[in-house]
Amino acid sequence: MRRILLKLSGEALAGSKRTGFDEETVRNVALQVKQLVDDGYEIGIVTGGGNFWRGRSSENIDRTKADQIGMLATVMNCIYVSEIFRSVGMMTNVLTPFTCGSFTKLFSKDRANKYFAKGMVVFFAGGTGHPYFSTDTGVVLRAVEVDADVILLAKSIDGVYDADPAKVPDAKKYDEVSIEEVIAKNLQVVDMTASILARDNKMPMWVFGLNEENSIVNTVKGKFTGTKVTV
Repeated sequence: MRRILLKLSGEALAGSKRTGFDEETVRNVALQVKQLVDDGYEIGIVTGGGNFWRGRSSENIDRTKADQIGMLATVMNCIYVSEIFRSVGMMTNVLTPFTCGSFTKLFSKDRANKYFAKGMVVFFAGGTGHPYFSTDTGVVLRAVEVDADVILLAKSIDGVYDADPAKVPDAKKYDEVSIEEVIAKNLQVVDMTASILARDNKMPMWVFGLNEENSIVNTVKGKFTGTKVTV
């Protein structure tokens, strides 16, 4: 692996607070990513927006508008997380698929590659820029576009299970599962659109728990305890 796209769920960024930011959690992520950047890895980041907004949970707002609010939530998350990254000594840039004034820069593959070449951590905010597509689809799309080697999905759960472990105590955890099985059994590693995009473009995904000690570095350096989704 050389170029990695790391997906951070919004809920994981909130830590135990469930909403907003938990700075200790984000700083821990930053320190781990810095180790990888210092070792020569190229890191892209996509964040969810669930610590601020989940558009599909709103029944009283037009879906397009709800999704637009969700896109802006991911922009806020990326700006915040990128600043924490800068505070520990990394260079960062935030790219969006739509103009946000001077807050971010407009996404293009060439621009992202230029930043990677300069040793920057590149944040991909705003999802795909379109309603009806989740940040799951956004992370797979960006990974494919920038030729990432793997997607790391850092979640509040430590892998992929055959049922919800919060509801089914004896749910089975997979060490490895194919993307075809994920799709066939609707295991919800990522949503169905993202799963099919990953399958068609042979993009592997590794799922692990963000809250485990040094989990990001361990995942990259071979001490992986989550689930590998193969293609």
